[in-house]
Amino acid sequence: MAEAVKLPKMSDTMTEGVIVKWNYKVGDSVKSGDVLAEVETDKATMDMEVYAKGSILYLVDEGSTIPVDGVIAVVGAAGEDYQSLLAGAPAAAAPAPAAEETPETPAAQPTVSAPAAVSAPPVASGDERLKASPLAKKLAQDKGVDLSQIQGSGENGRIVRKDVESFVPGTETQSAPAVVHVSGTESFEEVAVSQMRKTIAGRLSESKFTAPHFYLTMEINMDKASAAREQMNAISEVKISMNDLVIKAAAAALRKNPKVNSSWLGTKIRYNHHIHIGVAMAVDEGLLVPVVRFADQKSLSQISAEVKDYGKRAKEKKLQPQDWAGNTFTISNLGMFGIEEFTAIINPPDACIMAVGAVKDTVGVVNGEIKPVKTMKVTLSCDHRVVDGAIGAAFLNSFKEYLEEPVKMLV
Repeated sequence: MAEAVKLPKMSDTMTEGVIVKWNYKVGDSVKSGDVLAEVETDKATMDMEVYAKGSILYLVDEGSTIPVDGVIAVVGAAGEDYQSLLAGAPAAAAPAPAAEETPETPAAQPTVSAPAAVSAPPVASGDERLKASPLAKKLAQDKGVDLSQIQGSGENGRIVRKDVESFVPGTETQSAPAVVHVSGTESFEEVAVSQMRKTIAGRLSESKFTAPHFYLTMEINMDKASAAREQMNAISEVKISMNDLVIKAAAAALRKNPKVNSSWLGTKIRYNHHIHIGVAMAVDEGLLVPVVRFADQKSLSQISAEVKDYGKRAKEKKLQPQDWAGNTFTISNLGMFGIEEFTAIINPPDACIMAVGAVKDTVGVVNGEIKPVKTMKVTLSCDHRVVDGAIGAAFLNSFKEYLEEPVKMLV
């Protein structure tokens, strides 16, 4: 009786294939091992062998996309009824025209289809054993070509029809690159998720997928801020970092733009009158955000001393829960790692977080002249439920004004 030929799984990730070309037409006879078609998988175009014997009764159209295990052909005795085998098939396509004639072979009783992705058994050629499709072997015999001179392009180096057709004697072996087989050991390590990482994952996932984020980026001239920092460090017992200036400028800008210093509470918006700035710090287990409280009321030396103390205690795992509670605004600075620009996920319950990049030397236009300048990019992530674009932009302009004229945030 007639047997259905199904599309085999020809790669580990294949879910469907495209029939690129049939090598036989309806009415032709096939035998086990014949290359029935060229099939495009998710990785490559590959030859598909048939293991049924008999006459081809049905073929899907060339170009058809068929799922794995879908019926693509029917092989049986000439004139045999095969319509029942097509029930549930992906498509009831009309027979496709032949793409290539092959030598006639005697008809035989059909056998059960086997997975056609299995390569043909290797055949001997001299002292080597080569893998080649039956059609490739037949063409090589007809053309008088030694298969050992041909570099296969099929799966696992298998020689297919197109390799024989395109082979030019005397050139292939000279131009074929040497195949180097590299072996190694796959390995990995799985580490249990720490409680800190669980908390970070939960809070930031909730923030990212609950709060509608939008982002505002601004470039700031840091020439005067850099010069002011050098002057202050020349006389201050506590060395001022660029991040200390950023915290102080942000606090001053929040005082001037209080709507950014806010939180979404579902049915209410909280506008905080106090300014508590969270400063993101990386530790081995993840990220901690200790809080500089009343940052707008503190001097640069006080901010610097407090941040340094937080950093020391964070590394020693001595920070207490009250140290990272109560933030109304957060700053994440990756400038010390050479990062020029990035975006950050809002740290609940804040409505905004500011991502600060590195201060870099570049060239800019100052008073109409091209001069070397120091610049820094910052990106404000905003919760659109609370802060609109104009409000966020006003905050960034104030922040820029304080850093480009540092004396303004000291008076």
